[in-house]
Amino acid sequence: MNRLASATSPYLLQHADNPVDWWQWGEEAFEEARRRDVPVLISIGYAACHWCHVMAHESFEDEATAALMNEKYVCVKVDREERPDVDAVYMAATQAMTGGGGWPMTVFATPDGKPFQAGTYYPPVARHGLPAFQQLLVAVDRAWGDIRDDVLRAGDGLVAELAHHARVVAGAEGVPDAAALGAAVGALRREFDGERGGFGGAPKFPPSMTLEQLLRHHARTGDADALVMVRETCEAMARGGMYDQLGGGFARYSVDDAWVVPHFEKMLYDNALLLRDYVHLWRATGDTLALRVVNETADWMLRELWLDGAGGFASSLDADTDGVEGKFYAWDADQLEAVLGEEDAAWAATVFTVTAEGTFEHGLSVLQLLQDPDDAERFARVRGRLFDARRDERTAPGRDDKAVAAWNGLAVAALAEAGALTGRPELVTAARQTAEMLERVHWDDKAKRLTRTSRDGVAGAQNPGVLEDYADVAEGLLALYAVTGEPRWFAFAGKVLDVVLDHFRDESGLFYDTADDAETLIFRPADPTDNATPGGTSAAAGALLTYAALTGSGRHREAAEQALRFTGALAEKAPRFAGWGLAAAEALADGPREVAIVGEWSGEVAMEGDMDGDEDAFRALHQAALRSTAPGLVIAVTPPAETAAAETAEAAGIRTAPATLPELLHDRPTIAGEPAAYVCRGFVCQTPTTDISELTAQLR
Repeated sequence: MNRLASATSPYLLQHADNPVDWWQWGEEAFEEARRRDVPVLISIGYAACHWCHVMAHESFEDEATAALMNEKYVCVKVDREERPDVDAVYMAATQAMTGGGGWPMTVFATPDGKPFQAGTYYPPVARHGLPAFQQLLVAVDRAWGDIRDDVLRAGDGLVAELAHHARVVAGAEGVPDAAALGAAVGALRREFDGERGGFGGAPKFPPSMTLEQLLRHHARTGDADALVMVRETCEAMARGGMYDQLGGGFARYSVDDAWVVPHFEKMLYDNALLLRDYVHLWRATGDTLALRVVNETADWMLRELWLDGAGGFASSLDADTDGVEGKFYAWDADQLEAVLGEEDAAWAATVFTVTAEGTFEHGLSVLQLLQDPDDAERFARVRGRLFDARRDERTAPGRDDKAVAAWNGLAVAALAEAGALTGRPELVTAARQTAEMLERVHWDDKAKRLTRTSRDGVAGAQNPGVLEDYADVAEGLLALYAVTGEPRWFAFAGKVLDVVLDHFRDESGLFYDTADDAETLIFRPADPTDNATPGGTSAAAGALLTYAALTGSGRHREAAEQALRFTGALAEKAPRFAGWGLAAAEALADGPREVAIVGEWSGEVAMEGDMDGDEDAFRALHQAALRSTAPGLVIAVTPPAETAAAETAEAAGIRTAPATLPELLHDRPTIAGEPAAYVCRGFVCQTPTTDISELTAQLR
């Protein structure tokens, strides 16, 4: 076992028995490189990464390759999910040097950490224009010995350019206004795949943040094309192979442009973001397919990623089982027949598009559901038998069981809204328990800081929270507050956002991905774009805007607007990389609208036929507000008189925040003792109402 045996990261532990003398990221590794006068080889990946596994098997488990690595380099292994800041600076370097990027990322750096050679996956033998990994190791070592001055100058120059680029966003002159938001949708319309849904070609990624932007744009403007793009994309993804037709949940992306064959890893962040999209699509349209996906995806998250004991959600499921990508998910006709018998197997093959030649590899097919079968009862029976057989007879994908603060924040928001809107209180409970885990495990109330990762209920102290952690946790807490009315979540969000304002931005309003007192890297990363998840800057903009609408804080609103200046430059040029920022800008263009609901209630999620008296009236108003599609709608509700959650928290010894209420609730009386709703913009309110239809009209 090498040094990684003491790591907490499941990804690093995958490499703990490599013959490579790996170091974990830290000053000790770079000090060792200085002592030996050798370069540092930095290898960055994550646990669910298929090509990371391939390179590990081909090279890092090979004795001869490992011997060369150990002789010529100090080798550092990094989990990009634990250290997104390290990943960001070296990904920027890799993209600058090669024009592309990905994982595994392979970077050669000076003992001061300055990169001078970089790439991604390297094969054991030269192919497809890539050198053999051993050839590369020899060549870089030779350059270090023969032309070191040139190597050092190249590293210095690259770092200076990257640091400058992180500070400058061309054309960032103002918050996207209505015209810019319309132009962004126009650009998306031109890139939209009208035949298959989604945007662009292969590989095709789930455009989760763009879907939210388009839903908000449709709600604000009535743009029919915006809603069409959402509906067609959501249906295509849900019917294709990227969605698990037996167990629910979405894979990372489709390798083709028709959503047929996925890259099979399943990430918490994708499923949390998409769950929220489908909830909002169902809220806007009543689409039955969207509702089915909501229920199945939520069930998948709770079944496959829930962390018993600590609470919260694991990071991902692997793409591979038994060393083969997709083996858990793909089927052929013989395998169907072995489970179902001849008649049902033939029917299932038609329903799920299992073909003789296969849609995947080795004659296997990825299950699709291109249309709903006529016989719903038979479908449910066949699907259940296949699900049970897969669960019982196949090796399940490995799970990365670390909890990432940002992704759990996204899960809190999605589950809270899904539970409240679909009448599933167990989803709200899961959201609440996840928030409790974030407060108990990831938040240091004395230091007022978040830790990014934890495992087995223990925070990874060496992994400080980055901007996306603070912003996404705040987003989740504010969504949970809107659903439950529990003031502790509003207060917790305020603490988290105070750190964002005090430690993550400079005097110009630029947000950095790392705190001002974080570890010094080769440059301080700052990226206003969205990628697989909301970028830290756009996520902060959304959470700050919501908090400002609850409190009337000019400081928070100004910071949100400053963050969105950098989205403006991307609105028409690259809207697919600014979806979350543009969604926040849609909320800003709409106000956002603020709703205060006052009266007495228990805090329980409304269920059909489960309300009476004042409780009925209050929860009906609350449901009407939650069902509104107004972009970025902000909801403040009277605290519940008492809730099971509060009693549970107190019994468990969980510290609770003081019962601070949002300013939006102040001086909002009931009407003749009846629960009432106030609809406002900038704290300027319309006439309060006790009538559901009137509230709905005010929010339309």
